[in-house]
Amino acid sequence: MNQWMGYGVRVFGRIALSLVLLACVPMPGWSAQLQLASDTLLRVFDREQPGSSNSDLAVPAYEYLQIDAGSLNERGLSFHLYGWGRADLAGSDYFQKDTAGELLYGYLEYTRAFSNLNLRLGRQHVFDGVANESVDGLRVSSDLGRWIAISLYGGQPVALDAKNGRNGDAIWGGRLSHHLGSRYDVGVAYQEIRNDSKTAEQRLGLDASVALTDSVGLYGSSVRNLETRGWAEHAWELRWDIAEFQLRPFYRQVQYDDYFNAGVQSANPFRFLQLTAETLTSYGADASWRPSSSWELGLTAKAYDYKRASGKPAYLAGLLSWHGAGLTQVGGELGFMEGDDVTSNYILSRIYGYLDQVIMLGGGFISGDLMYVNYDRPVFGKDHSLFASLGVGRSFFNKALTLSLTGDYSQDPYFDNDLRGMLVAKYRFSR
Repeated sequence: MNQWMGYGVRVFGRIALSLVLLACVPMPGWSAQLQLASDTLLRVFDREQPGSSNSDLAVPAYEYLQIDAGSLNERGLSFHLYGWGRADLAGSDYFQKDTAGELLYGYLEYTRAFSNLNLRLGRQHVFDGVANESVDGLRVSSDLGRWIAISLYGGQPVALDAKNGRNGDAIWGGRLSHHLGSRYDVGVAYQEIRNDSKTAEQRLGLDASVALTDSVGLYGSSVRNLETRGWAEHAWELRWDIAEFQLRPFYRQVQYDDYFNAGVQSANPFRFLQLTAETLTSYGADASWRPSSSWELGLTAKAYDYKRASGKPAYLAGLLSWHGAGLTQVGGELGFMEGDDVTSNYILSRIYGYLDQVIMLGGGFISGDLMYVNYDRPVFGKDHSLFASLGVGRSFFNKALTLSLTGDYSQDPYFDNDLRGMLVAKYRFSR
């Protein structure tokens, strides 16, 4: 425990204190605000694997801390920090290390109304066209006139910091887009990652958000791997709104050779899928109808087409949900998956609910989820899977503190019994 406390102080203490002090020190012309969010999770789970009389008991405690300070409600200078830490109180062998943690982001941000200028310096997550990366570096975005926008970023990729050191690691890229109000936004993006001074990834992407009519929109992106000279991914969908009815046909194709092959010494944990030389194409449609503000009916149809694997599994499901006061809702799903493989031939049934402002809990909430899957043929000797979850919670001190307790139980072909419990304390403070 002393090791855990020391680790937590080193990760969060000094940075958090610095940001709090900076937010509290008055500066000329600067309106400083402070927001603090703390999520403390205590989990307990016990897994029993098929054919084994032993079970793995782990009691990990997690702390997620978020601090935002500075000009939060207006443009100007601000600081943002978010990280987590973990300690296994049971000292089990489930985790490689009893304690762990990471700074997910910690950056200084400056914004101006003129040209929508935005600068971020520090550890941050970048979403710019083909980019979906954690970066230690600088990002700048701005409008170039009325119809053009640009964003540029560069630094070191966080994902490669533990692989052969950080020398020679670099990432840079950007996105150039043309837009016309809310009618359309079309962009071209580029990203390159270098690991130990060698190219690990080069990608070029096209993305679009286009309002074809007042009720029909086209959204999606296509990404090309410049290293393999192949298309890594296509993901597009239409959205058609007709009164209370919405239809969303979609299409997605992933070529594993180009999607997972990211060059030399890639840190992608799914890179082994490249060896399968598979291409997965999925298409279908989601439809929803809201006859009133309380009721919603949905239908999902999705087909999968593999280039190398046999069979073309398809999934069809109906959904029904009712929405009450506050966050209260109750719903269900009944789905049918049909395919040649034993794991893709089943019937899925699910019932879930969230009751808000429960009087017996002093205005707290109750949540529940029950899912049962029946396989057409046994998978590892079992013909079904079961998942059940039940949770209760309540807020205190004008919703500044929320305590919740949940329990999950699952039984499937991969685990005879998987029992989990979690106690969560959420604290929110602002000034």
